[in-house]
Amino acid sequence: MKDAPVMILAGGTGGHVFPALAVAEELRRRRVAVIWIGTRRGLEARVVPAAGIAIEWLEVRGLRGKGWRGWLGAPAMLLRALWQALSLVRRYRPQAVLGMGGYAAGPGALAAWLLRRPLLIHEQNATAGFTNRLVRRLARVVMTGFPGEVAGRGAPCVWTGNPVRSEITRVAAPQRRYAVRQDPPRLLVLGGSQGAAVLNQIVPAALAELASAQRPVVRHQAGERTLALAREAYCRHAIVAQVSAFIDSMAEAYGWADLVICRAGALTVAELSVVGVASVLVPFPHAVDNHQTANARYLSRAGAAVLVPQHAFSAQHLSRVLVSLLGDRDRLWIMAQRARQQARPQATACVAALCLEMAA
Repeated sequence: MKDAPVMILAGGTGGHVFPALAVAEELRRRRVAVIWIGTRRGLEARVVPAAGIAIEWLEVRGLRGKGWRGWLGAPAMLLRALWQALSLVRRYRPQAVLGMGGYAAGPGALAAWLLRRPLLIHEQNATAGFTNRLVRRLARVVMTGFPGEVAGRGAPCVWTGNPVRSEITRVAAPQRRYAVRQDPPRLLVLGGSQGAAVLNQIVPAALAELASAQRPVVRHQAGERTLALAREAYCRHAIVAQVSAFIDSMAEAYGWADLVICRAGALTVAELSVVGVASVLVPFPHAVDNHQTANARYLSRAGAAVLVPQHAFSAQHLSRVLVSLLGDRDRLWIMAQRARQQARPQATACVAALCLEMAA
């Protein structure tokens, strides 16, 4: 490994952590050391050590929805996190610092700038978050997961796409998968790690409205917290489905599916694109800055997905969508091809290469 590491600032949810993990693995493949900065509360606390990557902690948390007491203590918390970040940057002297979102990214980015370390920012969503809009002024380059600029002044923007795990990029192309399929169609429902209650309830009800001959084979990932409720909904509507809390191999699941119903997080949209699979996207309506709707439009405007706002996501509406899609394999194949055309399969390598280029 090269002596000076690349420092990665990422944490909180899978939408930040898994793209950052893909970049970390690519850097290590290039024999570049990686040090990760995160928080003990986020997903990174579990998956980063499990991947064999060194991680350090900042004592920082989000402020949205915390009320006036949370904001009252914010200055002291942020100053403490900045001091911790400065200490870590001094100790590791990274050749480059990559911010990919989460609570640690703001203090870490400011520390990198203050200590003159090359700072790169990656914005996963189609609508940039507050922290990335703020720290753009400090960065040498801002990379984006979707076409377009990050609002505000500062570093130039480069559309790299969103990094995805290497196994996702190895799924067979749509023409190979869809060409050999016969009835019945295959439906994959993704509720996410927390479980999307609206999907767990509406999808079984919509399937119950289809004639038996129209019903697909169903695999439904419901999340651990809502697993029992999802299974009960399928039983109540007498629908046969394979319902699980988690899916061990997302690459296998995407490759299996003819159609996916899911939310529209940046990572999910990137994976749907790289694999090339038709989808029905139901954006989470309470996402910050409504970024999931913007993410979903990237595929829906290309004819690769059907966008259904949650307020319109009823059993009756979804059943009509399913009849029109599942009964037309040619349309599913065309949607899958269009999804693939929107992909940036080299995103992981591109982000890693830019980190090393800025460090040179």
